[in-house]
Amino acid sequence: MSALSRYAPSDTRTAPAPTSGVDIRLPWWAIVLPAVAFVALLLLILNPADGQTAAADPSVAHLLERARALLLP
Repeated sequence: MSALSRYAPSDTRTAPAPTSGVDIRLPWWAIVLPAVAFVALLLLILNPADGQTAAADPSVAHLLERARALLLP
């Protein structure tokens, strides 16, 4: 008997994979913080008072104003 066969496992079958989906649980802040950051940055972009550079190109200013009007009635 060789040294390798003495240490080799006798049963090489692996456990069957679970049939259900993976259960991943995220903390509440993992969803809320990115959403809050996205909304805050979007509001900063859409604020026409701070958009002096957007005023140079009327099409960009018009697009941003339409987006703001749609999001903030």
